[in-house]
This record gives sequence, C-alpha cells and structure tokens, in this order.
Amino acid sequence: MSARLTDLAVRTEAAGAARREIPDGRIAGLYLVIQPSGAKSWALRYRAAGKPRKFTIGAYPGVGLATARELAQGALGDIAKGGDPAARKRAERVTARAARAEIDDLVETVVADFIAIYAKKKTRDWRETERLLKKDVVSQWRGRRLSEIEKKHVVKLLDTIVERGAPVGANRTFAQLRKMCGWAISRGIITQSPCEGVEAPSPEFERDRVLSERELSLVWRAAAALPTPYGPIIRLLMLTGARRNEVAGMRWTELDSDRENWTLPKERSKNRREHIVPLSSPAAGILASTPVFEHSPFVFGGGRSASVNGLPSGPIT
Repeated sequence: MSARLTDLAVRTEAAGAARREIPDGRIAGLYLVIQPSGAKSWALRYRAAGKPRKFTIGAYPGVGLATARELAQGALGDIAKGGDPAARKRAERVTARAARAEIDDLVETVVADFIAIYAKKKTRDWRETERLLKKDVVSQWRGRRLSEIEKKHVVKLLDTIVERGAPVGANRTFAQLRKMCGWAISRGIITQSPCEGVEAPSPEFERDRVLSERELSLVWRAAAALPTPYGPIIRLLMLTGARRNEVAGMRWTELDSDRENWTLPKERSKNRREHIVPLSSPAAGILASTPVFEHSPFVFGGGRSASVNGLPSGPIT
C-alpha cells in the first residue's frame, strides 16, 4: 500500500505536464486528481456489475482530505450493498437538468430572456416588443412550456386578437413571436418553431394617401392651437419629413450653430445611417422660438434622460 496522503501533501503537491492520480493510501480506491492547470479534485474508483466505475467526490480545497475520506467510505459502504454511486449521480444530474429545462422553457421565462438578452441590445423598439409579447402571448400561455406550443395554438392566439378588432396588432404580435421562437431555436431552448407554416393573419397595404395642399394648410393652422411642444413638433414633421420619434428626440447638439442643418445620428435613424437634414427658414424659426430647458439635452423635453412623451402612437395626420 502506498504512503497515506497528508493535508500538507495534498496542499503542496505540484501539477505536472499530464493529469495525475495519487492514491490516498488509506481508503482503497480514493485518489487525489491533479490537472496540468493545477486544479485538484477527489475521485473514487471501484467496480460495479463487473465494470470499472469512477465516482467524482468533489473539488479541492472545497472538499478537504478528511471529508473526502468520509464521503469515499460512505460510497464504499453503498457499493458493498450493491449500489452504484456514480450511476446514481448521473441520474440525479439528468433529473436536475430536466427540472431546469422545464423552468427555462416556460413561455414567460423565454419572453423575459428574449427581451433582456436580445431585444434590448438589438432593437430600439424593444419596449413595444415587450408590450406585445406580455399582453397577448404571456397572458394566454403563462405556465406552459414553449416546446409544447403547437401551430394550432399560435393560429388560435392570432384569431383571438383579430376577433377583438385588432388585425394589424395580430400581425405585429405574430412577427415578434416568430422572431422570439427563432431566437429560442438558436439558443437550444426549442428544436422547432410553432410559427413555422403560419401566415400573418391579416393583409396589410402600404399607405398611398397623401394630404392635399388644403389639408396640409388645415393641419398647419391646427398645430398652432396645440401647446408646446406638440404644435412645434407637428410643424417640424411637416417641414422636414422626418419620423415622429426622430423629431421628438431631437437634441441641441444635433443642430449646427446657425440652425441650418440637423444631423440625425445613425443611432437614432431607422436605417442606422447618419442623415443631414437641411432646415428651411420656417423650421429654423420654430427652433429659435423653442425654450431651452436647463440641464436637458433635448429640444422638446425637460428631462435629462428622456425626451418628450405623450405623442400619439398612430399617424399624426
């Protein structure tokens, strides 16, 4: 029998170029395993049903010599009664992994992870994505596993949204659900999307309606009756052709000193490209008459970190 290990020997034994197993010398089959990296752990080698087995006891120094011997002795007693601690540990690991998968696979968990890990970092309108998924998907499927959701469930969900009078909303929810399911596949959460083969529930057509000169004149005059900042924002929308959120989130640093050009940074543009928007005299006049809020970077808003809110969600016209 080899010399018994001591606490000092376990602590000072150095790593080699290859993995090493040093027998304890007191408990038969107990080994101190030392990796080339210097990491140390305990393992018990034994035979069960005539086949060699290895039972990993734990990592050192979390598991010291005395504890390793105690655990190894207990495992040997189990083996003497016909048990197989390594097989039991594998089974427990599989069970634990399955239990975690059931939690990770819950619809509400997948939605939360999708928003936190993907949407917040990849999209600017992640709040709308979160709203749609929570309102229609989580509310209907809470407590269910995404892997158990089938095509028929998706179709029924979309039909419910259409029936309540929101056909375009059904399209938007479906688009985000389909994107989330694709993300879940890429993460190994599910293996097949329940949205596969499902079509958008409602047809949509591009708007080809434009305001006439008379209608534009009426909107221009009506904007004058609105309080600041809503009236000026509407007029700037008409003068620049920019998007609602681009104008509402305008910063003073985006304007040149003469108010002749507005540089829309790529971080705020839809196509992620910087745009230089020439400002006409009427547009420059609106900006010149806009009050400046102390400590606020925004043209239309007094907060330090948020621009104006409360704008309508639909088309201004």
